[in-house]
Amino acid sequence: MIYELRVYECLPGRLPALLKRFADHTLALWDKHGIRQAGFFTTLVGESSQRLTYFIAWESLSEREAKWKAFTTDPEWNAVREASERDGPILANISNQLLTPTAFSSAR
Repeated sequence: MIYELRVYECLPGRLPALLKRFADHTLALWDKHGIRQAGFFTTLVGESSQRLTYFIAWESLSEREAKWKAFTTDPEWNAVREASERDGPILANISNQLLTPTAFSSAR
């Protein structure tokens, strides 16, 4: 199992729009493409209250490549993304890492 850690830094005041997009549209599209989320988090105490952090669980790098490409090129996703940004851009920065659990991790 591989876990992808993604951190989205929102522009000031735009985190609610990002959360709405995930709740109302993105997760259903992930289901359509077989993408499995492993947790979503907002920052309670830390560097930024305008941050969404989440994990995606993948069986392999090849699964990630195929399913992520299918999702990002889905016309429905592109329409949702464009509609959610009618009032302006949401994200200032996206970072991601692909992680493998250690032998002693509960996430194995």
